[in-house]
Amino acid sequence: MSNRVILIILLLVSFSCQAYADIPVLPGIDVLAARNFDILKGKKVGLITNHTGLSRDGRSTIDILTQAPGVRLVALFSPEHGIRGTDDVKLSSGIDRVTGLPIHSLYGASCRPTPDMLRGIDILLFDIQDIGTRFYTYIGTLSLAMKAAGNAGIPFVVLDRPNPIGGHIVGGATPVTLLPEKASGCGSITSIHPIPTRHGMTIGELARLFNTEFGIGCKLTVIPMQGWRRTMFQDATGLSWVNPSPNMKSLDAAMLYPGLGVLETTNISVGRGTDRPFQKYGAPWVDAGAVLTNLERRKIQGLSFAPCSFIPGTPGHPHAGKRCFGVKVTVTDRGRLDPILAGLHLVQAFYETHPERFLPYQGFATETGDREAWALLTGKRMKPELVAERWNTDLARFKEMRERYLLY
Repeated sequence: MSNRVILIILLLVSFSCQAYADIPVLPGIDVLAARNFDILKGKKVGLITNHTGLSRDGRSTIDILTQAPGVRLVALFSPEHGIRGTDDVKLSSGIDRVTGLPIHSLYGASCRPTPDMLRGIDILLFDIQDIGTRFYTYIGTLSLAMKAAGNAGIPFVVLDRPNPIGGHIVGGATPVTLLPEKASGCGSITSIHPIPTRHGMTIGELARLFNTEFGIGCKLTVIPMQGWRRTMFQDATGLSWVNPSPNMKSLDAAMLYPGLGVLETTNISVGRGTDRPFQKYGAPWVDAGAVLTNLERRKIQGLSFAPCSFIPGTPGHPHAGKRCFGVKVTVTDRGRLDPILAGLHLVQAFYETHPERFLPYQGFATETGDREAWALLTGKRMKPELVAERWNTDLARFKEMRERYLLY
């Protein structure tokens, strides 16, 4: 092949890549609007959303549908943290002060739409920003709402959004035993299906997988995004970062959450109510210097650690209102970061430095997805890399299944 031919090929590839890069990322709501809301025309619509349901130019999906010609928005449904994303408690249903529409809470007396809530609704939409971690409750709300829609014979539509931590990496344990669902349907909302901790899927792709692989079988439609690529992190999409919950205040916190977030199921504070939740870890009795020395020996890639003190401010969580000492975690290289492995190292470091004080809560096994992880990291002092290797067979099985439902 001549040099001239090679040059032409490289120029064509470069032009193609540049043109692809210039396509703006449009969430599902923008794509639906461009289709003139075709699937909603003449329908009474119920919308499951919160403050993260925004178009590319920052308009609320609620407002867009309220003003859409031929569309009748009749009810709103809110997940954990409420329709405005500001609450950290169970919520009652109510009335939206802006639109006057009823708001049915899906994180209160019930975690799924009841038949009464669905009465008079022709189609149910879902538009919420997920953060790519199994135990974040929004995907549990998704699954339970799909089940309710299926039981009621109501079509279910997901307006897709980016996975902010990328869609190219899968990792973590796959739970074997899930919590049983209670009458309210809330029992397994933080571990709704046996999928790995970091699933590497968008909310629309998850809906497709849940619907088929876990027997939901509702009449599902996913409105895909335009322009999103799997290797994109949120700050490469051109879409604004909106805190999806009160204590998820940055992309770095979301990057850490799949692994370091499991410490919220121990008696260590994860910095809720501070300026950097999920980036500060400690307790009143922690020897920050000892923990830092332990972590530095581990040479954890993609992160740096520094001693810190802080006062957690969220009631109901460990050490609220008390001065804590510990470590601040900074993401230095996303490409080299394995947050799940880093989380195992942090658990082991706190245990090795404070074996009499550092304790897990019941939810630790649920969030890690591995009922043996605590004993292996603490009692047996197994290397975190070896703990994680035990998950490889399930990860390979999930990756194969996952391929059938990817849209991008």
